[in-house]
Amino acid sequence: MSSASAPRATTPSTRLPGLDTLRALAVTLVVLHHYTLFVSNDDYTFGWVGRIGWIGVDLFFALSGYLIGNQIFAGLRSEAGLSLPRFYARRLLRTLPNYLVVLLVYVLSRAVREEAPLLPLFRYLSFTQNLGLAPGTAFSHSWSLAIEEQFYLVLPALATLGLWWGRGKGMRLAWTALALVVLGGMLLRAQLWLAHVDAHKYGIYFYYKLIYYSSFCRLDELVAGVGLALLKNAHPPMWTRLRGHGNRMLAAALLVLAPTAWLLLGDRYGFAATVFGYPLLALGFGLLILAALSGRSWLGRLRIPGAASLALWWSYALYLVHRGVGALAAPFLFPARALAPDPARDRPDPAAVGAGRLAALPAGRDALHAPARAPCPRQPQNARTQSRASMTSKAAGMAPR
Repeated sequence: MSSASAPRATTPSTRLPGLDTLRALAVTLVVLHHYTLFVSNDDYTFGWVGRIGWIGVDLFFALSGYLIGNQIFAGLRSEAGLSLPRFYARRLLRTLPNYLVVLLVYVLSRAVREEAPLLPLFRYLSFTQNLGLAPGTAFSHSWSLAIEEQFYLVLPALATLGLWWGRGKGMRLAWTALALVVLGGMLLRAQLWLAHVDAHKYGIYFYYKLIYYSSFCRLDELVAGVGLALLKNAHPPMWTRLRGHGNRMLAAALLVLAPTAWLLLGDRYGFAATVFGYPLLALGFGLLILAALSGRSWLGRLRIPGAASLALWWSYALYLVHRGVGALAAPFLFPARALAPDPARDRPDPAAVGAGRLAALPAGRDALHAPARAPCPRQPQNARTQSRASMTSKAAGMAPR
């Protein structure tokens, strides 16, 4: 999530309270989730909300896709056109200053990075740290910022190229491209899950490294936001009709998100959740954003005190610093645990070295030292399900973000 997800308008009269509410909700979910992982070390500190809080990242993705996509498509339709140098300069000015300051803190402070290793500095500076990222790496929650920066770099160039190359082919080309991105992500996640997660005793580790942090596997929500922006700019009559049914859009969003949350809470690392969970989140959050943009909907009219300030000024900074603040606060909030011996830290495990310091995650040590799954890929389906459920329960909450 980056400050680029904030609309250009900053006056109270032109802000969209529904989007402010969603952005405040997204950062709150992420902070609560990370508190359960890295401060309290208790998945049930905030009940199911804390356990499912990682989807706040997906909501951020959908918001960014819509807001940035809207800027790009509106610019392409304007008489002046879209200036790529100006667009890129504005994005970097919005995201880089705070990001570089926090990165410097992580480089200088071992306490903030919880003794975990940093990647080579150029990975963070080039926003490629998410590629093959090992769980337990310092500043790991910046993986989503890397995906967003890659998105900001590629989308305007592709949109400009598509406008030039697709003359006469119209919107059919654009909608086909978006659909292919979602379908390709589903197929890629399915292949990676079958090859590296299902039959591997450290499958949860590879789930994060190859799927959860991967740019190509995490485009669903960004594409959903872009689709909304395309609908608004290319099909105004349909956009107006849909916005006129804001409460219906909100009800539809809840009907999609409720069973999706149930699926993800029950078996987040399973095949169905991995392949279909992200597209369902994308659909649900897309409908939620559409409801938030409707002045007739309950969500679009909802004004929560402080939500606008949090969304406009604090959400990006809070996201950047909350992990480090939690690392510094944990010993004071839970002093007994800080002084307790950690058997996992002193128990050598060759896989921990080859797995890129998975043991650096406080809640991930159980997953690393859990009994190995039977590696046979032909084991019965019910046995695979039980084995995966066992791993999921032991690795619950190990994700850095």
